[in-house]
Parts: sequence; structure tokens; C-alpha cells
Amino acid sequence: MPAYEYRCLDCRKRFEVFMSYSEYGTRAVTCTHCGSARVQRRIGRIRVARSDESRLESLADPDNLAGLEDDPRTLGRMMRQMKSELGEDMGDVFDEVVDRLEKGQSPEDIERDLPELGSDEGGDFGGMSDLD
Repeated sequence: MPAYEYRCLDCRKRFEVFMSYSEYGTRAVTCTHCGSARVQRRIGRIRVARSDESRLESLADPDNLAGLEDDPRTLGRMMRQMKSELGEDMGDVFDEVVDRLEKGQSPEDIERDLPELGSDEGGDFGGMSDLD
């Protein structure tokens, strides 16, 4: 039996009602907290499955790339989204760089503050070098 989510318009509390498909729309629903009949159905969030190709195409959308050169926060958000879409651990250095970008620090300042970014030891984000 499905659960339907409601919100009471009087006491503002949320609650669930279990009823069959045949009962939905014909059965009166009242708030389980205050008994009011002034309730509103809540539609929960849904998830949409997407292919890897579709997710990567959305990252390459030119609208998502606007402002990357001028705004470190936008660049940081995009890098975090890319990490999430790829589902890979990019390492602590990557997370540090993204955190700094999202706080508004310029890429040049980050490079100056983290000299290991250009070295063979720390600049390969997650242990993968260009030569792998």
C-alpha cells in the first residue's frame, strides 16, 4: 500500500497517509496532528537515471562554462560537480584546491600557496600522473 505525503495548512506539520490506489482521491484526508481537513498533497523528489555519456555532455554545456576564467567560485563549483559526476577520488590536494576556489581564492594565489601542485609528488590529483 503506497504512502502519500501531506502538509497541514493549519498546523503546518507534515504527515503520511497509507491508502490503496483505489482509495486515493475518494477518501477524505485529515491531519494526523490537529485533525484539520485543510491539507495539501506533497509531491516528493524524484531521481532520474542518466548515462555516463549524458552526465559528461551536461558538464561540457557552454552555459556551464561561462565565467570560469573570471570567477574562482564558479570554477570551484564546476570542479566539484565534475568530481561528483566522475565518481572518483581525486585526492586531498584536489579537494584543497576546490575548497580554496569556492572561497574565492584565485588560481594564481592557490598555486603560490601550494607549491607541491607543480611537483611530481603532489600535483597529480589522486595519484594519477600524465604518464600513467
